[in-house]
Amino acid sequence: MTTEVSDKAVKCEARGHVLVATVDNPPVNALSHAVRSGLVDAVEQLEASPSLRALVIVCRGKTFIAGADLREFGKPLQEPRLGVVIDRLDRCGKPIVAALHGTALGGGLEVALACSYRVASPTARMGLPEVKLGLLPGSGGTVRLPRLIGVEAALTMISEGGQIDAGAARDQGLVDAMIEGDLTDGAVAFAEKVVSDGGSVRRVSDLPVPAFDPGILAAKRTELARKFKGFSAPQLAVDLIEAMTKTPFAEAAAHEYDVCKTLIASPQSRALRHLFAAEREALKIDGVTPETKPRDIAKVAVVGPGTMGRGITVCLLNAGLPVVLVGRDDETLSAGVEAIRRTFDSSVKRGSMQQADADARLARLTPTVDYAPLADCDLAIEAVTEDLGVKCEVFRRLEAALPERAIIATNTSFLDIEALADSISRPERVAGMHFFNPANIMKLLENVRGSRTSTDVLATTTALGKRLGKVPVMVGRSEGFVANRMLSKRSREAQFLLEDGASPQQVDRVLAGFGFPIGPFALADLAGIDVMCAARAARFARMTKREQECDIVDKLKAAGRLGQKNGAGYYRYGEDRKAQHDPAVDTILEAHRAQRGRDRRDISDQEILERCLYAMINEAARILDEGAAARPGDIDVIWTNGFGWPTYFGGPMFYADQIGLPKVKDALDHYSRLVGDEYFKPARLIERCVAEGRGFYG
Repeated sequence: MTTEVSDKAVKCEARGHVLVATVDNPPVNALSHAVRSGLVDAVEQLEASPSLRALVIVCRGKTFIAGADLREFGKPLQEPRLGVVIDRLDRCGKPIVAALHGTALGGGLEVALACSYRVASPTARMGLPEVKLGLLPGSGGTVRLPRLIGVEAALTMISEGGQIDAGAARDQGLVDAMIEGDLTDGAVAFAEKVVSDGGSVRRVSDLPVPAFDPGILAAKRTELARKFKGFSAPQLAVDLIEAMTKTPFAEAAAHEYDVCKTLIASPQSRALRHLFAAEREALKIDGVTPETKPRDIAKVAVVGPGTMGRGITVCLLNAGLPVVLVGRDDETLSAGVEAIRRTFDSSVKRGSMQQADADARLARLTPTVDYAPLADCDLAIEAVTEDLGVKCEVFRRLEAALPERAIIATNTSFLDIEALADSISRPERVAGMHFFNPANIMKLLENVRGSRTSTDVLATTTALGKRLGKVPVMVGRSEGFVANRMLSKRSREAQFLLEDGASPQQVDRVLAGFGFPIGPFALADLAGIDVMCAARAARFARMTKREQECDIVDKLKAAGRLGQKNGAGYYRYGEDRKAQHDPAVDTILEAHRAQRGRDRRDISDQEILERCLYAMINEAARILDEGAAARPGDIDVIWTNGFGWPTYFGGPMFYADQIGLPKVKDALDHYSRLVGDEYFKPARLIERCVAEGRGFYG
């Protein structure tokens, strides 16, 4: 007998005395209204039949229930709510077995926790990742999980949102049995044994809270404050766990639900859910359809064994790809290979990589000063000096050496991709792949489309970015593309603020206080003052007169202050490498202001924050208007993954909408009068949005 319920989202079939409820809601079996209704109906069918003695809940596809249906967030709740489903499972008078495979996450794991037993395939993984969206479990996760695996282990899972594998879940008591072979058959056999042994119902809600050391709560709060600075949900997770240890189950579950409802409406959760959706939306590329097949990439060439080329090479090797690394001479090539070797050695010493894995990666590397070994490469990424002539010559040599099918990509951070494409006969094979330093660590990958880049090349660079573990975002031609173009406006204002009277310490304190991982001047010292000078020199001809005259960084270099590398930059550094105020920098700034005829005035923290942030937001509006970014969400993804915009503010465009574009425009008008119209005149898109009473997101 087979009974289908809830629009086939859950199908029920009796196997002897066991009812099997199969959830089939592609792609991840999310807890939609149809799934929730289907699960309740399955329990009703189980209890209504004298011949049915147990229920097995299993899922089709690649995964168990992977959590809530985010499409229902912000919409009126349809009954049964997940909490009602959980309560119905918990109150069932017959045993229920959850059969887990793939991932059982969030609400999916809460469903499993409400069952009498849990079995899992060996590759299954479990977690309560709600905290990553600024949320916490709302259907019993915080009150049931500690009862099964202990307070300390549950606290870590809930407050950090991590996952555990089936083996760890079995060892900790979350999973009752591992199923080799067919999961449904194994789960049914497990349920039959439960029935034959007496059919006992085990309710996690009836279990006591295991004994624990109360000191772990305070220790966890301190750890989370450091690890997740600025985030609310991790600290609230500790509060919930602490309350759970002192409160009857039903009262603790009701409190958990109230906290979850409050968090759903919170600005942090709205921002984090926005980014979750924006990262997925960023993968949609104009002109690239589901039918567009990415090219196969089996071997890659990297030209240039400098800092960026080495990092890109490590990325590719880590992804299992053979790499041909091309250097201009034996000396620079050897230095590059040795630096790559040191990177892997460091990973081995930290314990994040086995020596055998490091050796296997290095074995896939072919260093050469010749282009001949590139004859079977599918992709080449040039990472040579930011000189158009040099890069064009590399492109011509690559075109001659590579097979016709191969893609030629540039890692340039600001040069015109159209000029590079013009240097070869087949510009449709040219794209940008702009990695961020250090390339083997930073998540963002700005993929750049030229006007003639073929759609399958765009699909390929996106697919490769995901394969490398990056967050790929497609952008259009524009000097500095999106990330660096916006960063240049923040850097400009930070420098102007020093001229106007702020100190490096004040600017860094304000921006770090907003949530950036590091302030602009501490970052400059980390990157190297000489590197900043070189970047400034490359852009000098395109700067305004005030920007050209604001040569503070040049003065630091002339004074021999190169940053952390020699212990003195905007700050001075001791052996602990911690930034310290240096009166010598005050003297340099005072002399600079006198030379440029600029009177020092008191600068408020609000002015620092607004000038630095609103200059970026204004430039982002221009980028959108020009079409250099497809969506405001793409810009938010770029800045949260590339330069540490705090994710709990959702990115610069989301942030601007939250504070209101009229407020942003008023501030831009104010700073146009104070600093100069050429720096703060509101972008046309902002003017239009304000006139139409809308934000970047409508």
